[in-house]
Amino acid sequence: MSMKSGVSRRRVLKNGALAASSFFIVPRHVLGKGYRAPSDKINLASIGAGGKGRSDIMNAWNKGAENVVALCDVDRDRAGESIKKFDKAKVYSDFRKMFDEMSDDIDAVTISTPDHTHYVSAMAAMQLGKHVYVQKPLTHNIYEARKLTEAAREYKVVTQMGNQGASNPDQKLMAEWFDQGLIGAVHTVEVWTNRPVWPQGIPVPSGKQSLPKSMSAEDWDLFIGPARMVDYDPLYHPFKWRGWWNFGTGALGDMGCHLIDQPFRLLKLGYPTEVECSVGQVFIKDWQPEYIPEGCPPSSRVEIKFEASDHNTSDIKLRWHDGGLRPFHPDLIPANDFLGEPGSGNGVLMIGDKGIITCGTYGRRPQLYKMNGDKMEKPKGYGEDDPYNKLPENGHQTRWTDACKAGFDSKEHKALTSSFDYSGPLTETVLMGNLAIRSYMLGKKKGDDLNFEGRKKLLWDGQNMEITNFDEAAQFVKREYRSGWSLT
Repeated sequence: MSMKSGVSRRRVLKNGALAASSFFIVPRHVLGKGYRAPSDKINLASIGAGGKGRSDIMNAWNKGAENVVALCDVDRDRAGESIKKFDKAKVYSDFRKMFDEMSDDIDAVTISTPDHTHYVSAMAAMQLGKHVYVQKPLTHNIYEARKLTEAAREYKVVTQMGNQGASNPDQKLMAEWFDQGLIGAVHTVEVWTNRPVWPQGIPVPSGKQSLPKSMSAEDWDLFIGPARMVDYDPLYHPFKWRGWWNFGTGALGDMGCHLIDQPFRLLKLGYPTEVECSVGQVFIKDWQPEYIPEGCPPSSRVEIKFEASDHNTSDIKLRWHDGGLRPFHPDLIPANDFLGEPGSGNGVLMIGDKGIITCGTYGRRPQLYKMNGDKMEKPKGYGEDDPYNKLPENGHQTRWTDACKAGFDSKEHKALTSSFDYSGPLTETVLMGNLAIRSYMLGKKKGDDLNFEGRKKLLWDGQNMEITNFDEAAQFVKREYRSGWSLT
């Protein structure tokens, strides 16, 4: 990767030699009584300090258990609460400048930016030997997820993706139920969400809007990062970037790593073999569906297939539904019982030949329905003996900071529930759905009509990251990077 921003910034992104060692712990007794070991606290930086970034850095800081030394955000207003809270931290707009000036003072970095800049900022940090916590989805596309997974091993850094439900003890309970054979072999998984809850499936913004007072033209350029340059519009920033492929990954990217996490973990899924989808249409004019390939659709259904394994002896169909669509009640679940979570807005059904396990967002409210009509729920007090579970988000960020202090390949590192060895392949599966959606929406002019050649079942070679029966899909596996942010 290269970024045209000075010799030292190119070094930040290209030179992996500095990253060969992980954070080193100096035992307290070596320094003598009365001295604080450098490893007692790690120095944290935050890239993306507003919104979810605020809770990520707050939880990692853990009421002063660690130090926060730097904050980076392109919108000072959005990051205002974090800047006020950590008033001794140095504030930046450009993470490359932050690394230029403070690399020696930073041990670990939380990254909570829009999806399209996860990869460039995380890779820069990892190449400098910094441990990283990256919000879900791990990356904007499949290629980036594979590269970050490989880089975590290469640079020997401690990593965690921000799908905090992965640390919820309810997930362990569901795995115990499955391992006991209570639902048999799973053949069908239904996953659904009420997202999007932001404008989606709408025409591309036109015209030029004034930037917020908290952002300069340079800040907007930094927000765009590796994406295609577009003028600022409030339909892009803040938050609404999720509905545009240039920046976001739609409903799947927002909720897939929270909801697909449970079946992916419990069933130990590998690479999928095929994927197919359908999407909701938008009509503004009679008989003329809108063609908006730049934007995510208002709703979608995706089916991803996995082969049987030693862990689950049946082939699996995983079906995703968004935009308020959801599956219907299986026969085993009584008509008046909610699906997934109260209100049935989000949830998971894992349907086996002996029963069904269901849960809501983050793996909450697990329930098991047996063929004989019995129903099982979480035992009272389950998981309460783990002190991490008394922390916000079940200590998902704090488990990571403790693992950073213990070091790469430590037992604390291996105990993490969403290190990149796990969350990279999970993210690839989530983004497989978007690969199908974007292929489905890809139209080519044929006379006065559009020809949609990608509206078919797509066959996937996971090892080589390749759709084998639709060459045009390759553009969605790995994106083109804007000049100055390109991969090398």
